[in-house]
Amino acid sequence: MRKIVSLSLAAAALAVSPLQAAPAPKPQAVLESKAYRAAAKILDRDHDRMVAEIITLTEIPAPPFKEAARAAAYRDMLKEAGLADVEIDAEGNAIGVYRGTGPAGGSAVMIAAHLDTVFPEGTPVKVRREGTRLHAPGIGDDTRGLAVLLAYARAMKESGVKVKQDIIFVGNVGEEGPGDLRGVRHLLTKGKYKDRVKAFFSMDGLDPSRLVTGGVGSKRYRITWKGPGGHSFSAFGLVNPMTAMSQAVVDLYKIQVPAQPRTTYAASVTGGGTSVNSIPNEAYMEFDMRSESPAELAKLEQAFLGVVRKSVESENTARSVKEGPITADIKLIGDRPAGETAATQPIVQNAQAIIRANGLKPISSFSSTDSNLPMSLGIPAVTIGSGGEGGRAHALDEWIDVEKTKSLSGAKVGLGILLATAGVQ
Repeated sequence: MRKIVSLSLAAAALAVSPLQAAPAPKPQAVLESKAYRAAAKILDRDHDRMVAEIITLTEIPAPPFKEAARAAAYRDMLKEAGLADVEIDAEGNAIGVYRGTGPAGGSAVMIAAHLDTVFPEGTPVKVRREGTRLHAPGIGDDTRGLAVLLAYARAMKESGVKVKQDIIFVGNVGEEGPGDLRGVRHLLTKGKYKDRVKAFFSMDGLDPSRLVTGGVGSKRYRITWKGPGGHSFSAFGLVNPMTAMSQAVVDLYKIQVPAQPRTTYAASVTGGGTSVNSIPNEAYMEFDMRSESPAELAKLEQAFLGVVRKSVESENTARSVKEGPITADIKLIGDRPAGETAATQPIVQNAQAIIRANGLKPISSFSSTDSNLPMSLGIPAVTIGSGGEGGRAHALDEWIDVEKTKSLSGAKVGLGILLATAGVQ
């Protein structure tokens, strides 16, 4: 009898253990939970503070590979928000952790917004305000996202929200252009949390109804064609790097690619030559190739490299190589993996349910964001919007509208998605 009683007591103890995983609430129920409502109320109260932080962060320049000043400011903001283990990692990402009730070192949810902008060093970033509109380069892509994440962390901390899994808040480097996802790549392949992240959110863009569930992969190359060069008159007839480059462009644009899965290419940047009366000794061009499908991207890449080889061979056959042949220096300058998070994954279903519960229609799409990297690693990932309205991303006259009703309602959608996925209690 004593043994039976002991077993019963042990079973009862396990039943109330705070470490035991209780069934997750239905995503719609998250919006009715005391935890969500308390945090949302603080978001409402602190909306002006969030707007002020958008302005503060925007006015700290963060050109590609030079995000350190903004990262340092963001680290301090994460610490002030009350997060634990706040730091800047080896790649320059600013990180802080919101502790869950699960076992220390257990599974975690990561949510990230990128620190970098597309704008080069020296670009004026002073915010201009016209009513509820804020104008400045990078203010929507992705500075608003950074400020919204801070607002989440603060509201959750102040209201005492409890979640089962740790939430890792990140301001990451290297999302734009040449950054090639270096920040998230480090976090998920080398960082100290890499084996713990079981769900990943990128907050990038504004529309709260938009879910990026597919990652458009890309390959980017810089090809430099080289030759002996010479005088345009006296050396006429020698091989010409510019001719080889031009032929490569013509042949590239003969390649047929599928409309579905969407696959594209572009010859985008070029330069070279010495003077108008010289055969150049080198000419370069940069190329961008993209696809929703890893297989189609690989196929396009091989076809492109074949075009480059043919351009060299054709020019060396067509003109004199007595002073030396044409060669091509092939350099990979960008490699973003393609991927997709299935509609059956809980992260997608949670997000869609929360969006619908807010009276919106979820729109799934493909794009190139930080979520590409976790998707390629098999980590369920989506990119969500931070709310509000805006336009002219990647332009000097980029703008967002921080009119409170739309700004706040959009931000609350992301909060619900995050809490549903982390397991609000």
